[in-house]
Amino acid sequence: MEQAHSLLLNEEACSQLGEHQRAEFIFEWLNHLKKLLPATDRADIKHNQRRLIDQTSDILIGSPGPPTRWLLAHCLALLYRLGDSVPSSLLVERCNDIICSKDDSPSGLPTRLAAIACLGALFEQLGRMLVGYFKDTLANLLKAMKSAESQGRYEIMLSLERILRGLGVSAMPCYRDVYKAARTCLTDRSMAVRCAAAKCLLELQREAVFLWTSELENVATLCFRAFEGSNYNVRVSVAKLLGTLLAAAVEPRQPIAPKQGGRGRTSLEEVMDLLSVGFLRGGAGFLRASGDMLKGTSSVSKDVRIGVTQACVVFVSTLGSSWLEANSPAFLSLLMELASHGRATQTPGDAVVTRRCVSFILRSTLGSLLGEKAQTNAAKQLCLAVAAQKRGIALLDTVISVLLHPTASACLAAAWCLRCVAMAMPSQGSLLLDRCSERLVALKSSPEAVAGYGAAVAALVAAVQHGRLGIPHTKGMVAMKNLLLHCRELVTDDIISRLLTPLACAVALLTKLPALVRSYSSSVRSWSVIYRLRVYELLALLPPHNYQESFGLVMNQLVTDLSGQDNLNQLCSELTLLPPLCHHDDLPLVGPTLHDTDHRYIEEQLHGSSVGGGSLDNDAFSLCERTYEAPAPLPPPIALTAAAVRLFGVLFPHIISAQRVKILEQFVETVNQLKGQRQQTVRTHVCAALCSLLKHQGGIRGSLGPEEVRSPALSLLSGSLESASPLLRCLAAEGLARLVQVVGDPGFTVSVSLLCFDRLKTARDAASRSGYALALGALYRYTGGISSPQHLSTCLGVLFTLSQDSTSPEVQTWSLHSLSLVVDLSGGLYRAHAEPSFTLVLRLLLAAPPTHPEVHHSLGRCLHALITCLGPDLQDEGSAVSGLRSSCLVGCEVMQAGPECLVQARAISCLQQLHMFSPPHVNLASLVPALCEILLDYSMLANLCGSYLCLRRAVVACLRQLVQREALEVSEHAVTLVKELPRRDNTQLDVTIKEVGLEGALFTLLDRESDPGLRNDIQETLVHMMASSATSGKLGHWLKLCKDVLSATTDCQTPVEASQEDEEADPSRDDDSSAFRARSESGGPFTALRWATRRFAMECVCRIIAQCETADPAHFDMALAQERRLHESTDFLVLHLGDLVRMAFMAATDHSDQLRLAGLQTLLVIIRRFSAIPEPEFPGHVILEQYQANVGAALRPAFTADAPPDVTAKACQVCSAWIASGVVSDLRDLRRVHQLLASSLAKVQAGRDTCSQLYNEATATMETLAVLKAWAEVYIVAVQRSRQKESSSLATEGSGSDSGGAGLLNLVQSDLSTLSRLWLAALQDYALLTLPQEYTPQLPATGGSFYTAETVNQARAHYSSSWAPILHATSLWLHSTGFVMSDDTPANLSRPATPTSMGHTGSMGGAKSPEDINSDRLHLLLGISVEFLCSPHSEDQMENITSCLRALQALLDVPWPRTKIGNDQALSVELLSVLHRLMVTRESVSVQLAVLDLLRQIVTAAQEHVREKRHSAEVDDGAAEKETLPEFGEGRDTGGLIPGRSLVFGALELCLCVLVRKLPQLSPKLAGTSPTGPGGSVWSLSDSDCQLVSSALCVLSELPSVCSPEGSVSILPTVLYLLLGVLRELVHQSSTHIANTGAPVAGSVGGAGLGSVVQAALQALKSVVTSPMSRQEKSRGAWNLLLRSALNTLLGLWDSGDSVVDQISLLTALTVFLLSAGPDVCTVEPLHALCLQRFTASMDAKDPLVVSRCYQLLTSVFQAPPGVAVPYIQALGPPLVRFLQKVERSRPQSPEELMGVLEAVRAMEALVQAADESQRPQLVAILLPLLISFLLDENALGSAPAASRSLHEAALKDLMRLGPQHSAVFRSLIASSPHLKSRLEAAVKGNQESLNAKASSANAAARSTAKSSPSITLKTNFL
Repeated sequence: MEQAHSLLLNEEACSQLGEHQRAEFIFEWLNHLKKLLPATDRADIKHNQRRLIDQTSDILIGSPGPPTRWLLAHCLALLYRLGDSVPSSLLVERCNDIICSKDDSPSGLPTRLAAIACLGALFEQLGRMLVGYFKDTLANLLKAMKSAESQGRYEIMLSLERILRGLGVSAMPCYRDVYKAARTCLTDRSMAVRCAAAKCLLELQREAVFLWTSELENVATLCFRAFEGSNYNVRVSVAKLLGTLLAAAVEPRQPIAPKQGGRGRTSLEEVMDLLSVGFLRGGAGFLRASGDMLKGTSSVSKDVRIGVTQACVVFVSTLGSSWLEANSPAFLSLLMELASHGRATQTPGDAVVTRRCVSFILRSTLGSLLGEKAQTNAAKQLCLAVAAQKRGIALLDTVISVLLHPTASACLAAAWCLRCVAMAMPSQGSLLLDRCSERLVALKSSPEAVAGYGAAVAALVAAVQHGRLGIPHTKGMVAMKNLLLHCRELVTDDIISRLLTPLACAVALLTKLPALVRSYSSSVRSWSVIYRLRVYELLALLPPHNYQESFGLVMNQLVTDLSGQDNLNQLCSELTLLPPLCHHDDLPLVGPTLHDTDHRYIEEQLHGSSVGGGSLDNDAFSLCERTYEAPAPLPPPIALTAAAVRLFGVLFPHIISAQRVKILEQFVETVNQLKGQRQQTVRTHVCAALCSLLKHQGGIRGSLGPEEVRSPALSLLSGSLESASPLLRCLAAEGLARLVQVVGDPGFTVSVSLLCFDRLKTARDAASRSGYALALGALYRYTGGISSPQHLSTCLGVLFTLSQDSTSPEVQTWSLHSLSLVVDLSGGLYRAHAEPSFTLVLRLLLAAPPTHPEVHHSLGRCLHALITCLGPDLQDEGSAVSGLRSSCLVGCEVMQAGPECLVQARAISCLQQLHMFSPPHVNLASLVPALCEILLDYSMLANLCGSYLCLRRAVVACLRQLVQREALEVSEHAVTLVKELPRRDNTQLDVTIKEVGLEGALFTLLDRESDPGLRNDIQETLVHMMASSATSGKLGHWLKLCKDVLSATTDCQTPVEASQEDEEADPSRDDDSSAFRARSESGGPFTALRWATRRFAMECVCRIIAQCETADPAHFDMALAQERRLHESTDFLVLHLGDLVRMAFMAATDHSDQLRLAGLQTLLVIIRRFSAIPEPEFPGHVILEQYQANVGAALRPAFTADAPPDVTAKACQVCSAWIASGVVSDLRDLRRVHQLLASSLAKVQAGRDTCSQLYNEATATMETLAVLKAWAEVYIVAVQRSRQKESSSLATEGSGSDSGGAGLLNLVQSDLSTLSRLWLAALQDYALLTLPQEYTPQLPATGGSFYTAETVNQARAHYSSSWAPILHATSLWLHSTGFVMSDDTPANLSRPATPTSMGHTGSMGGAKSPEDINSDRLHLLLGISVEFLCSPHSEDQMENITSCLRALQALLDVPWPRTKIGNDQALSVELLSVLHRLMVTRESVSVQLAVLDLLRQIVTAAQEHVREKRHSAEVDDGAAEKETLPEFGEGRDTGGLIPGRSLVFGALELCLCVLVRKLPQLSPKLAGTSPTGPGGSVWSLSDSDCQLVSSALCVLSELPSVCSPEGSVSILPTVLYLLLGVLRELVHQSSTHIANTGAPVAGSVGGAGLGSVVQAALQALKSVVTSPMSRQEKSRGAWNLLLRSALNTLLGLWDSGDSVVDQISLLTALTVFLLSAGPDVCTVEPLHALCLQRFTASMDAKDPLVVSRCYQLLTSVFQAPPGVAVPYIQALGPPLVRFLQKVERSRPQSPEELMGVLEAVRAMEALVQAADESQRPQLVAILLPLLISFLLDENALGSAPAASRSLHEAALKDLMRLGPQHSAVFRSLIASSPHLKSRLEAAVKGNQESLNAKASSANAAARSTAKSSPSITLKTNFL
């Protein structure tokens, strides 16, 4: 195919191809030429023009297929337009010659059709250049049309349309001739010709004024005749023509001569009269219509009325919304006249169609064209039209008055209208229900009133299922069927048993019905049908075994209803009965009428039988159905057949086998005995019943029964496969597939397939061949697909042959569809046949005539299946795959170029599938513009009259997939398309794309579309586009787009009254002014968008904010954003904060409750994300501060009396977030929002008895809990700020203002007593509602404080979302009171705190003590917390977990709860187990830290309890000896700790859990694991991990104090092991880590976090070693042994192997032992020797830090009691002196070395102080010379290093201090050592000189300062 991509045709390559490949090659070349010519230089075109003309002319006479001829015509016209246009006349003449030739050969027709197409394209492109040839060409075309077949007539009409478009006014002389030809074709037998004629006339009417003036009535009559017997495409095309003509007549596009009456334009009344004639009389002439009237028959078919309806919609849509708004009163009045005309409602079926048609007109005009405000005015006008004889125009009054109408249909329509009102305005639902109920009771004697108001009550109750706020529970009712249909979970065996008794009587009555009908004739017949319908519906919903005894009766009645003689006279409505049983993929074979179209609401009426289509008055029960659309139940006879079919499928498998065979054989016999229409009816009924049975059994994998059942079943289905009804054939094929599935026998499957093959060989009629071909493809649909290559080859051979039978398009269509099923079911097995299949599909696509679009549609389905079959293999670059891929693309291009919307939709889905498997090979530059053009064409056809709904679905689905990968590219292609569009009328969507891109156009489409699936696809497309570009350069564009959408709230038109006044004031005003004013005055790209679209825009804003959170941090940093904006072109969200707030404000104050909720949610998001961002220009302030007024104004409407509860609840959430955010610091400003919450609290206090009962009681629960939750959040923040202020005040000596947390706390304090009681009540409600199911009977019968018993299920959700902050706030309040009761209960608290035990009185009436009340409160809070934390469903509720933990922390900070928990060990252990689970299952650091803090509090509570017990025992026993005291603490006198009951054991588990997870090396089992993973090494711990480890160590050290002496001995090994294990990990530093990080060789542990862990470990070690248990008589010995063992372990840590040891930490730990453990532990050998050895080694260490710390610790040891200090003084004193003596020779060079010397001096001083008085002078005599040796002489001092000078100064100070203290020794030393004396004197003298120099410089500086200082000085020292 690459060889086809050239300007000239590669004839050599083309000649080497076969016939079919050559056609494909030529098409591809022409397609490339079409794109290449506009981009080629004109000179090149002229240079090659002759050759190109020759090549294309050869193609012209080569019998090209339809797609090729259209492409050829376009390329030829393009060639002449872009090149030399002069020779074009020769081509025109040649084409005319071809048309006039008499060539009747098979190749002559395609050539003639190609010539016709070329003429149309040439005249369209070259226009008036060929005007001289127009008359001859037209004469030839019109002459040819007289003898042309349907393809020729079709092509000539298309050609004439193009000629008219090209010539314009120049063709005026021949307008009448064209008109006459088109008139004939408009009623042609070929539907395609009718469509082409309508398009031709539509083009003609642009200039031919007579069509919408003098000939208007004739054209209208012609259009009515064209509607007769039409298909959907014809109705759409002709309706567009007629509507456009009528619109032109009312609002002429150009000046016209006035009529005889004096007016030039046609009035609205005249137009509506014309349409009424068509609607009431059709296209018949006067005589025929009069004859029908005399006979009393109606000659108007449904398709005519539906066509007229569509034309009326086009008429109004073309005139536009401005015209409609101005003329709506007259239009509605005329429409109502039509609806009430007698001929429109002659029969029930006519009445149904008329109502549907009028409703569709109203929906498509008032509902689609007008904005929300104009729709309100139109509703008033409708009420005026309905209540013309009544006073007042109130909408509800008018609707309610219709409830009393004697006609059932009017009464039920009014009831449905009230249901719609209740859904749209939930606040009206309860009021309407009350009103109707009261009238029902008051007028119960009137049958009409009972029927009307009863229907209204049922409809209003049914509206509750769609409303989010509901109605009060006391106003509901449920019917038996509703119970079974919608409340399956409530239907228990007991309920079913109660239903069976009346049901058994009902079934028994079925047998009596025939006698009743015979007795009472027709008056009972209709009610007997409805009765049977109800019984069948109920039986189908019940399990069959419940009515087993009635099987015989019911089955006999079913057989009678399906095949009895009484039911054969009426026409079968197969279009309503069969489609649900057919496979969805097969339904397109039946025709496009079953597709979802924009006109489905009225097109459905064609599916009804002679008894009429669907209508509300057929079944009043449908008022209660769960649907948003007006229900249209079928007429009872049709509904009865459908119900019988469903029940047959359910019941048949449960009867005995013999009966099954008999029934099916009876069906076969009945069908064979009947003929004609009666046979068709029975065959349809029994085949539907059989398929219902097979579908039911296939769904449950059931069986059919004995083998004898197969034969009659197969006979019924095979007979139906030969039916003339396409639907019945589809059903039979599906039934065969289900039969094969249910039988489950491979042999039977093969026999059925052989049967199909045999029948296909012998059958000659198209119906049989079509049916068996489809059966062949569908047969393996439910058996796992085709797995036999032989069977596959046989199928393909048959289907390939059938699909090429051009004599029967029906056979082609069905066999190709079957082929697509075979491809789908074969999977990978089919790849061997892919190439011939592609060849076949492409050959047929290029040859199939356009008059049979169904063939193209099946070909498209085949192509889609082939692409799916190849899948990702399409990405391969091999020649074979490349050829297949080219075939795919060519096939898609052929279908895209076709005129049929369904085929275009299939082409788009094929390209979408190809893009999914092979994205690089789909050219977006051509695909995206094609998709957008479809949407633009749709926008031109003002109201859904253009493209199919399925085409728009395909377009948007494709766009959705494309933007997931290439959103920016797609958007750029769309904008490029609009800029390059050819000249045409600019539509609203064009303007939108130009201004705001494709995304803006999608918003417009979203507002216009009503199909849920399509709307969802549009929204997803927008979301994907936003996700790819909102944070990458188009942020401002998206925000402006959302703002424009939100701003488009007001109608673009002026109100009705204003426009009428304008016309009266200025009658000469022309139409341009009104058209100009149709644009919105706001100047934005959108006009009057609906609330749902604007709500989606608001959701998009929230999505953008969420996207920015994960993008650049500058989005939420004003200073950074401003700085980067100066240097980059990037945009940041924070710079658009003003727009964000304004958008949230607009939405929050809208009239739509849903939009208000979205606005408040956005405001909440804005507050949470932007509240902490500082304002760079005003330090100390935040950027949100300037928007206080906006926030307050947005919140205020949500707290009005008429605000819905859900809006108020959301506003409370925003209020609390705003107050808690800290944006507003001034209490005066804060008080405004506080007042809103205060008003809500007052409403809560008033209770549910005083509030209006507009909504369900659960909404009051929702609102109340939202208020209490908001106050709780405010209180929590107030307490937190107050504590922060207290801590900061303590740090800054109490400075600060009262506008912070304390002020906010004061605001809340006034309501705190009320709030606390309400909070406690809400918590008790929540506790009751979370009880297990078995405790449900124990719930209060009347409900709780804030919920009623009836709404308990709805209330649970509201409590679940609110309880956690309330729990936290309640705990903080109890913390603040210290659990001290106060009696300041407010007098105005009208609702009880709780119904049971939360008040001051018990359930028995006795007063509770404060202790009991506090105990109840504590256990309530603890119970709620523990229950939630144990719940397995709390994965995603991290905020609630945090609230629980903080609440428990607040409780345990108070002594009284700690006492209660300390006294109750079981409770403490349960708490620990919950905390342990949290620690294991939650990775959140904050949660884990809170868990450890709670663990510490629980251990503290236990410590306090044990301490109190011991103290009490000591006091009680007086002077008794300690040995006789009872043992308190865990372990008692045995030391045993029981897992699951021991608090200490639980605490140990929890600590171990933390330590082992962070440091796996502590566990012996994990000791060999690699430390590289997270938590594997202490060096990988984060700061938060370090906090966790430190907290765990702290708790560990406290555990021995909770034990008895024996118990402490039990846990001490574990505690010491863990402490020393952590210490081991801390002090051993791997050489790998040192190499990677460059850490010091030795020294303190790096990092502040790890340093804190070291300190915690040492502190914990000290706590354990100094524990009182170590001194207890009973445990002292064991403790000493264990401590010695621990000391031995510690001393062994110096032996590190290949790792570096942190000697400082080890020395510190060793010192802890020496100072705290006592001589019994440390002086034992060999430990004592090892300790001395460690110190000695450290004194000689190379690291000065180690030396320094060593001497610092030795100072502590020397100062210890003599038992510890003396051995160390004796052993380490001499090395210490030697170290100091060496200093004179090697003075310190660094600060670290200096520190070591100074610490050694301190140690020497400590040694001196520790010596006896007698020995002290000798030691001083050693110390002083050492100090003097540190002094430097005057010369050396100036050049000495800083460390050496510092040592000199320190030594001199020490000498000055120690000399006076030991004067005798000092004097004797100086006297005996002159050199020491001279050295000292020189140092003192030098020191004095330096002090004098410093003093003189300081005085000079003071004098200069005094001179420059002011003359008046302030006194600053007032003491």
